[in-house]
Amino acid sequence: MLTEIKDDFDLRKIEDSGQCFRVRRSEEGVFTFIHLDSILHIKKIRDCLYDVSCDEKKWKGVWESYFDLKRDYGKIRDEIPDDDRYMKEASLMGKGIRILKQDPWEMLITFIISQRRNIPSIKRSVELICDRYGTHTEGGDAGIKLFPKPAQMKDLSIEDLAGLNLGYRDEYILDACKRVNSGETDLNALYDASDEELVNELKKIKGVGNKVAGCIGLFAYERTGLVPVDTWIGRVIEDVYGGEDPFVRYGENAGIMQQWAFYRIRSEKADRS
Repeated sequence: MLTEIKDDFDLRKIEDSGQCFRVRRSEEGVFTFIHLDSILHIKKIRDCLYDVSCDEKKWKGVWESYFDLKRDYGKIRDEIPDDDRYMKEASLMGKGIRILKQDPWEMLITFIISQRRNIPSIKRSVELICDRYGTHTEGGDAGIKLFPKPAQMKDLSIEDLAGLNLGYRDEYILDACKRVNSGETDLNALYDASDEELVNELKKIKGVGNKVAGCIGLFAYERTGLVPVDTWIGRVIEDVYGGEDPFVRYGENAGIMQQWAFYRIRSEKADRS
């Protein structure tokens, strides 16, 4: 099916944005996204026109929400005040990134894994988990395994996690599995929680601090006012803004600004390498 996306939308930048770890890209320019039990193959045909491997019902019912297509990112970018030159330029460099609405369970596990690791190593561990505990899809996507559900990881031990390159994070993964499967942490109930309640509840899980909880809130629960502060964003705050938080002024769009700033500082570092 062909579909139009008229707002900011760049598949390559979304893949490189550090918020999703299972995107696949073919040499032909086809990007594959996996969300719960849905798989999408999408390719840009020309400006604003994309070929997608689903019907209109699936596109509107799953993928429009996943890609946050009801939000006008162009308008948000245009409203950045002229006195914030760094953020204005970051929004142009990161034009096309969107905040993906992903599965809270997958975000919990993958961002626990993400601590102090680079994106390629995170992806390898995530795929190992899927290969070992996930479910095969059917039809033309039979080679892709879905991310395992909590019940599929319910009775794991430290020994079970050997070979997944998790290091000290293995005990954090086990604690997350125990809490979610027992109902001690109710991920569905957090949709109705305030930002503060959501972050505090997630931080009860071993290995989940402000940064990881902020990532889960931003990338699973659409809490676009949350700003996860990692090493990169810490550099932006300290080196560019003299230690003053530049994101506060943007309110409910602060997390979107964070993604643009994150993309800019990492891209500039790569250009200097």
